[in-house]
Amino acid sequence: NILLKGTPGTGKSTLGLELSERLKFDYICVGDIAKKEELYNGYDEEYQCPFLDEDKVVDELEERLSRGKCIVDYHSCEFFPERWFDIVFVLRTDTNILYDRLEKRGYSEKKLQDNVQCEIFQTILEEARSSYREEIVHELKSNVPSDMESNIERIVEWTKLYRTNNGLS
Repeated sequence: NILLKGTPGTGKSTLGLELSERLKFDYICVGDIAKKEELYNGYDEEYQCPFLDEDKVVDELEERLSRGKCIVDYHSCEFFPERWFDIVFVLRTDTNILYDRLEKRGYSEKKLQDNVQCEIFQTILEEARSSYREEIVHELKSNVPSDMESNIERIVEWTKLYRTNNGLS
């Protein structure tokens, strides 16, 4: 299983969907599943979004992830069991590019600023490093389309090598 993390707007969904097609893995966008299955426990008025019920998310995903060959897309990770993931990729985007992407999504000024600060302070990367073994956490630049293609190639190659080394088909 592969975990894709990053501040909103770094390209997790685009990367995850393309990887799932190339690798024939299941693509799991935690936000989409939470919405579909109503895995919430309240609402944040300040950010205008629901609070994720992390326990319900773990319960919902446990069986799928235990089968393997999944790509999980979410910005946070501290509530996921470490055993779920063989590798974690954290997408990073230059803040001026990130700001423009989030502005196009219609984010409020507060949400824009908070997400850009999150990227400046490497909050998502540090969370991954504190939640998983250092050797499975990898930082990837995600600024331009050529970054996306090189990230896809890198992850596809890593997956092939991992599966070969572990006797998996």
